[in-house]
This record gives sequence, structure tokens and C-alpha cells, in this order.
Amino acid sequence: MRPKVLLIIPTYNESKNITTFLQELGSISKGLSKEYEISILNVDDNSPDGTAQLASDLNIDNFYQIINAKKIGLGPAYICGFDYGLAKDFELFVEMDADGSHSPLELKKLLDTAANYALVIGTRWMPGGKIINWPKYRMFISKLGTYYASRALKLNYRDLTSGYRVLSREFIGSLDLKSISTRGYGFQIEMAFLAHENGFPIAEVPITFVERANGRSKMTFGIVIEAFRFVTRLGLSLRFNKVIRR
Repeated sequence: MRPKVLLIIPTYNESKNITTFLQELGSISKGLSKEYEISILNVDDNSPDGTAQLASDLNIDNFYQIINAKKIGLGPAYICGFDYGLAKDFELFVEMDADGSHSPLELKKLLDTAANYALVIGTRWMPGGKIINWPKYRMFISKLGTYYASRALKLNYRDLTSGYRVLSREFIGSLDLKSISTRGYGFQIEMAFLAHENGFPIAEVPITFVERANGRSKMTFGIVIEAFRFVTRLGLSLRFNKVIRR
């Protein structure tokens, strides 16, 4: 039987990108239909620019949508998607951004790798990985974030903040999702840490990351600080053997 795959797309004010992105994603999903049973779930934070309506109007096959009452952030949006997927018996969960930075063309290699791993991370900072049109300060923040998290949390992975991933049902189902504490990009670090600490196999696959051409990045100083505080607090807990495994 074909594995049931749920592509989870969190959105907030992506009206300039959502149409092109979902059309390409829908086309790629159809092309993979002999190998995977793919559905797309848009989790929209009540975007005032009409992102959700534009997405709905496309009439893409196997497309579903959750519209939150307010902006809840990246981590909680993914958790909404996980809860939905667990209830609907999906086996693989894919995290992707809707701004064009994560190419649907690379979906197949991530899914194929997930046959043997509980977490597959689309990695920019490894041989074969590439970043296009990113400003130097964003590269610095990304590299520094992964370096600090890998040292503090003893995680030997090269792109802990990457948002292009595949997670298995076994891994997601093992977690107490209500206890996930991070809301921004620290969520990606927290999930990688939980997979590693609980013995789930992790793979890294090279991807090409393309900076958005339209709209504004969701990265803020507050998101950076949240991730830094989380990693520091957890790193100190590790040193004193106070980490609770879930």
C-alpha cells in the first residue's frame, strides 16, 4: 500500500506566493501518486490578506484547510497539523514553507529517505545543499543558531533550524504535543532534540533553499531570542541531567 502523506503548510499573509506554490505542489503530488497517497493541509493563522481564500479557490485535489481564529505561530500551527494527521491515520508528515523557499521538486527524495528514518531534515549546510539570494546576515543567524544548538544540546546535525522536513507517525505519536514549548523556529530545534533523545533515527538530505521573492520574512528578533533561551535552558538542564524524555 502507498504511504499516506500529509503536507502541512503553515501560512500567514502569503497571498503573493500561495497560488504559485500550491499549484506546483499539487502538480508534483499528482506525479508521485503511484508511490504516495498525498494530501495537502494549509494551516492559516487568519491571514488578513486573504491567503486562505486564495488557497481554497484553487480547487486542488486532496486539499484541506484549518483556519485559526488568530495568529498562533509556527510551532502551534504544525501541532494543529499533527493532531489532524494523527486523527486521519496519516503515516508521514511533511513540513514546508509556502513562500517558495522549499521546492516541491525535492519532495520525493525526502519522502524516499523517510522509509528508513523517523525524521528527515532538508539540509542547506552540507555537500549538495545550497542557498540562493539569502542576505549574509540571515546566513550568519542560521549558521550560528545551528552551531550553538548542536554544541549546547550535543546534536551532531548540520541544519537544526531547517523547516523542510519529514516526520514519521511513530515519532509524532510518541510525543506529548501539548508539552512542546517553542512557537517560532526554535520549534525545529526542539523536535530534532526530541527525536534524538528518544532514539529515533534521523537523516539529513541536501536541499536548495531559495529566498522568498515576495512578501516579508516571518523571522523576527523575538523569534531568535525565543530559540536562544530555549536552547540555553535545555542545554543547562542536560548538564545537570534534568531532561525529561517524552
